[in-house]
Amino acid sequence: MKKNSKISATPYIFWILVFTIIPFLLVIYYAFTDSMTGKISLVNVINSSVYLPVLIKSIYLALLATIICFVIAYPLAYIMSRKSAAVQRAFMMLIMLPMWMNFLLRTYAWMTILEDNGIINNILMFFRLSPIRMINTSGAVVLGRVYNYLTFMILPLFSIMTKIDKSIVEAAQDLGCSPANVIRKIVFPLSFPGIATGITMTFVPCVSTFIISRFLGGSDCYLIGDLIEEQFKLKDVGFSAGSATSLVLMVVVLISMGILNQFDSDEMEDAIK
Repeated sequence: MKKNSKISATPYIFWILVFTIIPFLLVIYYAFTDSMTGKISLVNVINSSVYLPVLIKSIYLALLATIICFVIAYPLAYIMSRKSAAVQRAFMMLIMLPMWMNFLLRTYAWMTILEDNGIINNILMFFRLSPIRMINTSGAVVLGRVYNYLTFMILPLFSIMTKIDKSIVEAAQDLGCSPANVIRKIVFPLSFPGIATGITMTFVPCVSTFIISRFLGGSDCYLIGDLIEEQFKLKDVGFSAGSATSLVLMVVVLISMGILNQFDSDEMEDAIK
């Protein structure tokens, strides 16, 4: 049995090794290697501190998009979890439908909607209203991220909420617990593993992607993903500079995930008590 388990796990181990561990080790190697001398050096990591304002702005916009996704996804996931199986399947189809379209096409579509001569401004001008500048703004970047990554927040929330025993909620209601207290004291603590997973799955791509900021933010919204891409294109020092900035971003993400997991553990302990 153990032998069969090892054989079946081989493809996954190979995948993790080739596409996760080896690239991660290469990033560490180049981040701490002087591109000129080839010696171990901290100069790349130290130089990356110059871009701290870009990193802070990227984290801020990623957090904002993640919070908006959570505010939209949590009540929707709860409503879905209380419906019949047929209604759940219909909801899931509608949620997954945009994901069948290519990521670039979805972003291009928002460019068409938000640009100065786009659909929204044409409608405003039709009603004799002044056009609004929406493209090449931070708001457009947040909107594009919410649209593209909202599904990653809904799915884990819905998955965990469907596992909450309905009899627990009904018992609380029978004992006089208000709907708001049911959500706050029962549903929220029991659904926190899904919350943690949803936040992680949304925040990580939000903070690192560069396509959305390039297409919807333009030069006015220069974020860490754009910086890393440009650094890797540099001659001679590209791999070292890009790896150092990528490593700093990975450390920030890992710290954020560690803090979130700590909250997850505390919430689960409170729920058990």
